[in-house]
Amino acid sequence: MSPLPTRQFAGVTIPDTPLITKALEYTKAHSTEFAFNHVQRSMLFGFIIASKISTLSDRDLEVHALAALMHDLGWDPTGELVSKDKRFEVDGANAARDFLRKEATDWDKHRLQLVWDAIALHTTGTIVFHKEPEVQAVAHGIWADIQGPDQVASNLLTWDEYNAVVAELPRLGLMKGMKKLVCHFCETKPATTIDNTVGEWGDKFVAGYDRSGKLTSDYMLASELDGKSLLDDPN
Repeated sequence: MSPLPTRQFAGVTIPDTPLITKALEYTKAHSTEFAFNHVQRSMLFGFIIASKISTLSDRDLEVHALAALMHDLGWDPTGELVSKDKRFEVDGANAARDFLRKEATDWDKHRLQLVWDAIALHTTGTIVFHKEPEVQAVAHGIWADIQGPDQVASNLLTWDEYNAVVAELPRLGLMKGMKKLVCHFCETKPATTIDNTVGEWGDKFVAGYDRSGKLTSDYMLASELDGKSLLDDPN
């Protein structure tokens, strides 16, 4: 495979192809501002971290970039890409696959599957970090953006690298926005939140939320609940 064209962004070398440009445009049309910055940061952090892990060096860089950029299409504020009965990760994976089937007609099933898996599994740490290098790299970047450099092992993401990216792509209230989104999923389709990190937000912030997949009483956002954690981060 010929080397991909690249560009520098926030000090990170990333692939720069017409398909990635189209994916950026598509993602922007189906994202809030905070989510669009989040997926771009996730891509950049994934490239930083993967460059320091030898087992991830021989990955498909375009697959990595596209899956990272489209991983939260299931948050689509227009509602067009959001189902009533599927996990948001599956909604995002399906939307990304549909996009690629239309725009990347030369892609084989394996590349499509890598993108689908990277998106569908990105919140499931017990699985995603045992998948293919592309899938792992996407998850590393997403988790780094949510948790910050101090939670990334072996100094694979330094504060200087992190701050350079955030300077270009501010967080714009990411955690507040995520809290509202995932609590909404816990309220409106709780059966999709049982075995992923979304349920942890429901446990903490949605009164009456039940891990069995239903609300045990009239729900309300319980922002007054005691306790502090990463989920309370205002940024």
